[in-house]
Amino acid sequence: MTSAYQALARKWRPKTFADLVGQEHIVQALQNALAKGRLHHAYLLTGTRGVGKTTIARILAKAFNCTEPQQGEPCGQCASCSAIDQNRFPDLLEIDAASNTGIDNIREVLENAQYAPTSGKYKVYIIDEVHMLSKSAFNAMLKTLEEPPPHVKFILATTDPQKVPVTVLSRCLQFVLHNMTPQQVATHLAHVLDCEGTPYETPALHLLARAAAGSMRDALSLLDQAIAMGAGAVRERDVRQMTGSIDRRKLYALLDALAEQDGGQLIALAREMGAYAAGFEPVLAELALLLQELALIRHVPAALEGNPEQAQLARLAARFHPEQIQLYYQCALHGRQDLPLAPDEYAGWLMTLLRMLAFAPFAAADTPADGHIENTAFRTAPPPVSARLAPSADTVPRKQFRPQDLPPPRPQEIRRVPHTSGATAPPPAPADDAPPPWDEDEAPAPPPPHTPSAEHAVLPEPPHNHAPDDEYVLPRPYDDDDGDTVPHDMMPHDGALPAPPQAQHANHDAPDDAYILPRPYDDNDGDTVPHSMMPHDGALPEPPQAQHTNHDDVPDTERAPPPLERESWFDIVAHIGKQVAAAQMLLQHLAWVSLEQHTLTLAVMSEKTKDADNREYIGRIAQALQQAYGTDLRVCLTEWHDDCGETPFLRRERILAERRETARQLLENDAAARTIMHTFSARWRTESLCLRD
Repeated sequence: MTSAYQALARKWRPKTFADLVGQEHIVQALQNALAKGRLHHAYLLTGTRGVGKTTIARILAKAFNCTEPQQGEPCGQCASCSAIDQNRFPDLLEIDAASNTGIDNIREVLENAQYAPTSGKYKVYIIDEVHMLSKSAFNAMLKTLEEPPPHVKFILATTDPQKVPVTVLSRCLQFVLHNMTPQQVATHLAHVLDCEGTPYETPALHLLARAAAGSMRDALSLLDQAIAMGAGAVRERDVRQMTGSIDRRKLYALLDALAEQDGGQLIALAREMGAYAAGFEPVLAELALLLQELALIRHVPAALEGNPEQAQLARLAARFHPEQIQLYYQCALHGRQDLPLAPDEYAGWLMTLLRMLAFAPFAAADTPADGHIENTAFRTAPPPVSARLAPSADTVPRKQFRPQDLPPPRPQEIRRVPHTSGATAPPPAPADDAPPPWDEDEAPAPPPPHTPSAEHAVLPEPPHNHAPDDEYVLPRPYDDDDGDTVPHDMMPHDGALPAPPQAQHANHDAPDDAYILPRPYDDNDGDTVPHSMMPHDGALPEPPQAQHTNHDDVPDTERAPPPLERESWFDIVAHIGKQVAAAQMLLQHLAWVSLEQHTLTLAVMSEKTKDADNREYIGRIAQALQQAYGTDLRVCLTEWHDDCGETPFLRRERILAERRETARQLLENDAAARTIMHTFSARWRTESLCLRD
């Protein structure tokens, strides 16, 4: 009578630490602990399925109870080892937490744990998939896990350690099992087949190893299936058909067609592969893996030594530039990611190949494989707004417009409607022979211009069809539908009709339904004044164009530094600001205290900056001062107190507040602004006010 067949995964289950494949980091730690007698009361083994968690737990249980261990290795011959291998050891209890999740099951285990072992040295409890236990079951285990009886050992195993409470994790020695590499799996499968006397093809074992995804148990199960499918032999053709893997020779032909830029051959191969492929997701995965091997053999040829396909890989790698291989690899990854979004899988697969065909910078026949792509350096960051607006030698400087430079308003563009008993008279129609408003040469002579008051902070725009970058265009509240009449319900309460801004400040290029208002203050704008350029007396500075008319071409480092004294501190900060780089933030919060014997003492507002104790930044400031003044100057920081002067940051905030207050007063004194405020029951947003120069 023939004996019952035993699956390879059970037959070749390791029985000692020496039989384990991989997991050397865990084996060494456990063997050393067993050899020195440093036995913990609870162990937690984590890892994906089939990597050896339960196997290591059983070997560890044998090592605990072995009567003749050798350097932490169980002998496998004593009564305890034999009983554990035959699943009849009374002091070893294996619990499946997936089917025994309740507190009653755990309570029974904990009650039996109080009794001494029957035949072995220790009572060992192996709880598999421990993360499936309920919260109450975990709570019941805590006390026993922390202070177990001296004859009890717990070995917990789980594939999801994140679900295990941290109170349990902290009471265990945790070991993380790694997935096995395809090479390790293939080597072990070859050893098993040699011992079993089963013929095999080496490429088939590599296919099984990749399909197992790091799990030795899955690899042995697939090997059983492959032997059955091949009638006692493991062949590559059968394994490809079983796992749905694509024949690599087809992928080689595919890459050859890409190298030749042969679109017809590429489409023919794509259709042929689509006829028998189980799905295109594994095909793209196999293609990406092949491209990864091509990149590897391109850069590190020794990494694929021993690979049976090394010669073919080397031939293909020589046909492509390394950058082209990287490009195709990215196309394969993105194509695999886009498959669910494609109309169907074949369309996504075909578009991926067409993308490779289109993005082939080195596939042309006249381009050498050792060429390189030019101009691939990173582009520098664009210049700031102020630098882009600054005039250069080959550009025309932008004119500084003033309200009095504007042309006067045209009579036909400004039509005021008298307010009579709530009715609005229609505007007079222009004469038939009147010139069109856009005809500048034939327009009638304009009346004398209306000079605006100094209170109106209105800037015109340059003559083009849209508002310039330094102006906002906001809707005009006076216009209703046609832009010429004013609805009665928008009139002021006193019945007076304020003059539209166009009548006060003519601007022919702005749209009829818009006002032009200044932009808020911006530190980074080229048309505003940074704090480092403001005078010390707090007065409003001149526009930057007026200050730097003759110095645009002179770098800050070539200008003469200001005097090294307290009154020039803000100019000093502006002079060395660009040289200290990242220390500028700290520099803005420093105030001059004293200068004595080549030691400059500065007070720092530590609550404003986190870099107050950064010695590197302090050294940069000192070095910039030494270069500017040519002297051995030391910088010493002290704590801030009320008697210290202003920092550049505080000075900027003060001047901005003064400018906002001035702008608010000018607006409150303006009749048109008061009318708008009264009509719409509006209020000023103080933080958005600014005073334009």
